[in-house]
Amino acid sequence: MIDKRTLLKHLHEDVYCRIDASPIHGVGVFAIREIPKGVDPLKSLVPRDEVELTSADLEGLHEGVLAQMEKYCFFDGDLVLASANGLNTVDMAIYLNHSKAPNLRLVAPGQFETIRVINEGEELVMDYDITFGETHHFE
Repeated sequence: MIDKRTLLKHLHEDVYCRIDASPIHGVGVFAIREIPKGVDPLKSLVPRDEVELTSADLEGLHEGVLAQMEKYCFFDGDLVLASANGLNTVDMAIYLNHSKAPNLRLVAPGQFETIRVINEGEELVMDYDITFGETHHFE
């Protein structure tokens, strides 16, 4: 259980972002205050652990649950990475949009770092091609 002191420290030092409508693609993550270079602006008190599943593990799940997993989990062939916290919590990281001019990068699973100062109101974006080692094309 997180105590009051830990929560207040987190609120003062680690909360930088909000989710809002994005001109890039639907929903995005935006700075609510200036974010210094070298900071993880999505630092959370909830661990970002993932559980490896296979498509066989998903057999028998309700179609609505599967649809949610397709939106919020990482699928790579037969491997599925699902949040250990389940689907009833939201991680802002799933709303990070793609840009060839990123201001954020993934440094380790669940850990991000700003690559420059991000101004209040600016959308946080990362380069999916670099992060996921794939080529992404968007209209």
